[in-house]
Amino acid sequence: MTMKGPSRKHVIIPMSNDNNMKFMKNSSMHVANINRALRNVKSKVLVDFIRSDSLDITAVTNKVSLQSDLQIIKQYIKNSNNINTLQVEVLYLSQSKSYLKIIDILYFPHGNNQDCLTSSDMESIIKQNQIFDNITLTSKLQVIKVLPKLDMSIIWINIWNVQSGSRAKELINQCFNIERYIVTIKGANMNSGVL
Repeated sequence: MTMKGPSRKHVIIPMSNDNNMKFMKNSSMHVANINRALRNVKSKVLVDFIRSDSLDITAVTNKVSLQSDLQIIKQYIKNSNNINTLQVEVLYLSQSKSYLKIIDILYFPHGNNQDCLTSSDMESIIKQNQIFDNITLTSKLQVIKVLPKLDMSIIWINIWNVQSGSRAKELINQCFNIERYIVTIKGANMNSGVL
C-alpha cells in the first residue's frame, strides 16, 4: 500500500545516527550556510528549517527544489566538518511511503533459540542485496514473531516511493536469500508498530 508522504518541499538526507546528531547540533548555522550557497547561484529555493528523524535529516524548503538545488545542498553537507561522508546517502525529494513485509523467514535463523533475527541483521542483509538498490527506508525495520510456538517471523519495511508506487511494485513478490532460506516480499497495509 502506498500513502502520500511529506510534501515535495522536503529534501530527505539519509545519514547515520551519529552524523545526524552532530549535524543537528548546529542546525541554524547549517540553514544559514545552505541558504547562502543557494543565493550565490541565484536559486529561488531557500531552506526554512532542518529537522531530524531516526534515519535522516529533512530540509524543508520554501519551494520544490530542482536537481541543481539538491546538488548544492548535497555539496554543502559533504563538505561539513565532523560528518562522515561515507555515511551520507543520496538525498532526494519525498513523495510517498510504501509498506512492505518480508515473509517466510525464521525467527531463529541460526537454529538455536538464543540468537533471534534483529532489525540490524535485516538492515545489513537488505543493504547487501541488489534488489534493494535505490530503495531508502523511512523508518527502522521491525521484526515480529508470528506466533509464540512458531519459529517464523514477519519483517515490516517502510520505504520512500515515487507517486506511482513503482518502487514498491518492483519489490512485491520478489524473492531473495537470507542464509539458506528463500524469503518473499509482499505488499502490506500500514503497520501501527512501524512509524
